[in-house]
Amino acid sequence: MKEYPGIANEIIASINAQTSVKSEDVKSQNAFANLFKCTHSVQDVIKNHILENEDEDPFFVCDIGQVVRQHIKWVRNLPRIEPFYAVKCCGDPLLLKTMVSMGTGFDCASRGEMQNMLNYGVPPSKIIYANPCKQNSHIRFASEKGIEMMTFDNVDELYKVKKYHKSAKMVLRVLIDDSNSLCKFSSKFGASPSAARELLEKARELGINVIGVSFHVGSGCFASSSFRDAVLVARNVFDIGKELGFDFTLLDVGGGFPGSDNENISFGEVCEVLRTAVDKYFPAHVRVIAEPGRYYSASAFTIATNIIARRIVKRDGSDDGIVGNDDHPSFMYYINDGIYGSFNSIMFDHQHPRPKPLCKNGQFLFDNGETRETEFNCSVWGPTCDSLDCLSKNTLLPELDVGDWLYFDEMGAYTISAASEFNGFKKSKILYTNTETTEFLKIAIAAEQSKNLN
Repeated sequence: MKEYPGIANEIIASINAQTSVKSEDVKSQNAFANLFKCTHSVQDVIKNHILENEDEDPFFVCDIGQVVRQHIKWVRNLPRIEPFYAVKCCGDPLLLKTMVSMGTGFDCASRGEMQNMLNYGVPPSKIIYANPCKQNSHIRFASEKGIEMMTFDNVDELYKVKKYHKSAKMVLRVLIDDSNSLCKFSSKFGASPSAARELLEKARELGINVIGVSFHVGSGCFASSSFRDAVLVARNVFDIGKELGFDFTLLDVGGGFPGSDNENISFGEVCEVLRTAVDKYFPAHVRVIAEPGRYYSASAFTIATNIIARRIVKRDGSDDGIVGNDDHPSFMYYINDGIYGSFNSIMFDHQHPRPKPLCKNGQFLFDNGETRETEFNCSVWGPTCDSLDCLSKNTLLPELDVGDWLYFDEMGAYTISAASEFNGFKKSKILYTNTETTEFLKIAIAAEQSKNLN
């Protein structure tokens, strides 16, 4: 068998190929290796699992190949900007291990996230502690582990770092206009340009090493111009730093990159604007990093859910009757994952996942995408006893029965990471497939060789 370096060899070495790998098995080296021999489509994995299991429990399918394709697209479109994956977005073990194998960096916000990535073999230089407001013990942990890059936006952080982390390389997070984003951070983080000067003066006084500037346009940004405007703000702060005697060498352009081209702006639009602005205002010796999260994870996950109950509502408002199409009924469908589980993104991330029919009366509709049947106004509800647990109050679906299935795609961002087991409902399990084995191996080998050269 041909030997590949590092983690790529681990992948090739497995001899026990599986059709899918469960998330609880990822601690096994062979489980991760087997994943890269599993090349079934997402549709096939979903169908096979439903046909082979009678438990009706909801489940995700993660296509690691989609993560690989997103990385290829990133490198081609933003060759100068190093991705530091935002761990908080989706901390699925196999996704993280794939990112490690492709040589990306990691944006961590806590001791737990830093420890997790160190456990995966990530070197401290590939981690940025990107939380402007940090717990003292977490700063001490970063110091002990050699994690030096950290963000700040207030004077108290400087005093804490002075006391607990002598070798810190600080990155000043600046305030920018994030009004064109779904999730706005400016109310909580970021120093204004005037405050930036004062903070840099204090850092100089304390002898703290500030190496650059960071910003975040907000998660789910829908205006590419926001990136250009933020780069200009960062350039101004670079100039302030130079006046004060600092030699900044790092620009962190944060996150906000779209997870799919179904969003209000495309990744291509963002890349065009960001490439142009960065190259215009920052010389080649300045290292540029970013903190993409949903860009990598959103489109890699699809969830399948079972209809566990329904109510039929007649046009006159009465329910639970047996009605025909002429009565123009609406349907209330209850599925076995909801707001307190994987669909917490509706509350926390302002998302609107769209239900699609997957399996009706034993017939799989996934391949066709849509049915030709009459559609009705429907609402979709989660399984808990809370009336807040509503996924959609008004959507169009065909008439479905208890036991049929719905699916939701692009469910990888800020879903699994914040899911709970409220009311005793377990988190949805995760199955895996990989549709880009060859490209993954090329990237993993190149990343390993680059690491060895450095």
